[in-house]
Amino acid sequence: MKMWAGAVVAVIVGFATQASAQSGDSAKGQRVFNQQCRACHTLEKDGAQTAGPNLHGVFGRKAGTAPGYEFSEAMKKSGIVWDDTTMADYNRDPKGKVPGTKMVFNGVKQAPQLADLVAYLKQATE
Repeated sequence: MKMWAGAVVAVIVGFATQASAQSGDSAKGQRVFNQQCRACHTLEKDGAQTAGPNLHGVFGRKAGTAPGYEFSEAMKKSGIVWDDTTMADYNRDPKGKVPGTKMVFNGVKQAPQLADLVAYLKQATE
């Protein structure tokens, strides 16, 4: 019985994450990015690789494959393809999603901020 309850909770959280990511506010997400992500990531095409990889074109790309950045083996082997759901899951708990990641950020824990961040990244990295 406990196993079923855990599975139901996981499905509900997954749907909530996906719905939140699709309903985020890009303007608010830009503020989240500027406060929590900009120190390590750039967004513009051909932007610098700094402490973290440039994120231009990240949606639809396999994790650990952006040229010009030295990713951890864990990220290269993660099998992640970036979309709304995987971006939200990773940014909620980077070390939990990809143990061994180089990313030192602890994550965005508040669902509305996370949805806003994903909405902004989706728009700003096209």
